[in-house]
Amino acid sequence: MNRAPVYEYLLITGIGVAALLIPWLLPNFITQFTFLWVMVVFALTWDLLGGQMGYNSFGNVLFFGIGAYACAVVQRDSGLDYFTALALGLLCAALLSTAVSALLGAGVLGMRGHYFAICTLGLGVAAGEIAGGWEYLGAGSGMVTPQYPGGIGERDLFYYFLSLTITGTGFFTLRRLYQGRFGLAINAIRDDEDKAEAMGLHTTRYKTVAWCVAAFFLALTGGAVGNLIGFIDPRDVAFSGATFGVWMILMAILGGKGTIWGPVLGAAVFHLTQELFWNFLFGWQRVALGALIVLIVVFFPQGILGWVRETWPQRFGQHVDTDRQGGEETR
Repeated sequence: MNRAPVYEYLLITGIGVAALLIPWLLPNFITQFTFLWVMVVFALTWDLLGGQMGYNSFGNVLFFGIGAYACAVVQRDSGLDYFTALALGLLCAALLSTAVSALLGAGVLGMRGHYFAICTLGLGVAAGEIAGGWEYLGAGSGMVTPQYPGGIGERDLFYYFLSLTITGTGFFTLRRLYQGRFGLAINAIRDDEDKAEAMGLHTTRYKTVAWCVAAFFLALTGGAVGNLIGFIDPRDVAFSGATFGVWMILMAILGGKGTIWGPVLGAAVFHLTQELFWNFLFGWQRVALGALIVLIVVFFPQGILGWVRETWPQRFGQHVDTDRQGGEETR
């Protein structure tokens, strides 16, 4: 049996056991760990386009915001009990975001390079402005989500496991997609889209499906985060491109984009570092975070996993043979 799958199996098992025990081992940090799972979803869904497919999107936060508002509106207007309304709200949020991504994908995904990036950035900004002026959504005053019918501790525990479930489902869904024809297709688009089209690959269809998958999980996460926070601000929470929108890109790059584990690693390192900044560098945390962004871009252009693979290629199944006479290496 190949060593890599064994290591991966053990890693998944270890993370799963730790995730289930965290609420009881570290009850005072349950909210921080909830947001860690949220960050993992951010990084994984961005990497689906930016890493696996080569389309750098700055507007994925659009679907997060749609999910947050759609879920809250259904909860507010349905008249159902809290948990039934929440389940219906999450379903409607996921369906609405997927539909929006499918409609936008036909036109937006026809653009490439910086044109696509600028267009997606504009979508996120426009959505924030629309929500900020729409009275039905609370306009600039924001929107309060329904109150959880239990104590604060029960609420935190519930949304921890809800976020964990969304993250786990998203991880295994993407992992399965990457291992099949879909993964080969989007990698071909990243490597050379013109050649992929010439070989008969329906690139726009694959690109749209990828965006829909990302929108689906981002909407579920948006609905959960909106309820966890208890308040949805149009620019600082729902469509916060300056924070959530940028962070999802940085986390994928930090861990190593184009891999399934890189975004997970990048999200963990980034979130831990950010929490340390907020606790020990209060007043200077944004300066430190800006410096961290510069360090990521300058010193980790290939990400942590990319650096590890170059340093120890044999650990990843790459055999390195050295030509002693010529001093050259072949892989």
